Amino acid sequence: MADDVDQKQTTKTVEEPLDLIRLSLGEQVYVKMRNDRQLQSRLHAYDQHLNMILGDGEETVTTIETDEETYEEIYKSTKQNSPMLFVQGDGVVPVAPLLRVG
Repeated sequence: MADDVDQKQTTKTVEEPLDLIRLSLGEQVYVKMRNDRQLQSRLHAYDQHLNMILGDGEETVTTIETDEETYEEIYKSTKQNSPMLFVQGDGVVPVAPLLRVG
């Protein structure tokens, strides 16, 4: 039974949803969060609840304001670099590996 677990961990296939996350360890990932937050960071660790430790990344927060005269929606994005982040899994919407070019 232990051999099955070891073999599955070294296999580079995706059979279960968390396999994609496992294969992305040490790689750049895109994480969309609730409240219009987006992260692009390196995945250092995760657990079954999708709590994650991310590093060397950029956080983008988008806010929507309404112009008082024209009532138009104005979208503003604020970006901030973070050397290390802890992300709580219940705020995560999707997680995706960034495309590799080359």
